[in-house]
Amino acid sequence: MLKQNSVFGIEFDLKSAEPSLNTNRNDLGKLDVSSASLHSASRRGLCLILSSPSGAGKTTLARRLLASDTHLSHSISVTTRPPRPQEQEGVDYFFVTRKRFEKLRAGGELLEWAEVFGNLYGTPAKPVQNALAEGMDILFDVDWQGAASIATLLPDDVARIFILPPSADELSRRIYARGSDTEDVIEARLRAAAIEISHWTDYDYVIVNHDIDESLGVLKAILDAERLKRHRQIGLVNFVSSLTSGVG
Repeated sequence: MLKQNSVFGIEFDLKSAEPSLNTNRNDLGKLDVSSASLHSASRRGLCLILSSPSGAGKTTLARRLLASDTHLSHSISVTTRPPRPQEQEGVDYFFVTRKRFEKLRAGGELLEWAEVFGNLYGTPAKPVQNALAEGMDILFDVDWQGAASIATLLPDDVARIFILPPSADELSRRIYARGSDTEDVIEARLRAAAIEISHWTDYDYVIVNHDIDESLGVLKAILDAERLKRHRQIGLVNFVSSLTSGVG
């Protein structure tokens, strides 16, 4: 029997990379489901979207935020891009063929998708919608196109955060220092950075990443505040009703 990876209710047969969506809440990766279930009756989940140009520190911030919060789980994208060194199937991405990706897209099974530097990226839709209904928070690491698509489909469920580098020189240094891309790809990333940054006004929050620890603290504060927004606290209706009936 072939081993399968399962996160956010999407399972991939590692041989065929054929996805099969399900909604088992115990398949949510790193999420502490037992803790999250305590919130599901009283609060709707949220989509915390992080975007930035390559090299701004978004991936590092996302990983540290996930490690510090057991009620937050990472949305793992499907991609046709080959894995980079140290990337793991079902942890960083689900790596699929272009044919498999196009089948998902044609079937309406992706919440959003985009083509970046010739590679396709997308997010499974139904598992995300089910997770939100159960009070589970989801972290998205997507570009401005993906952020716009998710915000259009789930306008009341998103909090969008844009990460900026401290300077243009530092951004260029970080992109060249990655060492895993060809010169052509590096040049394309530098050109794309200006386009990505031009969409910063589409976001609810903007963080200039001068210091990773300070930026992480700001991210945590934003997440805490977003969880407390009135429209997400669906259990408040019954709670306030019980309060007013008790004192009336």
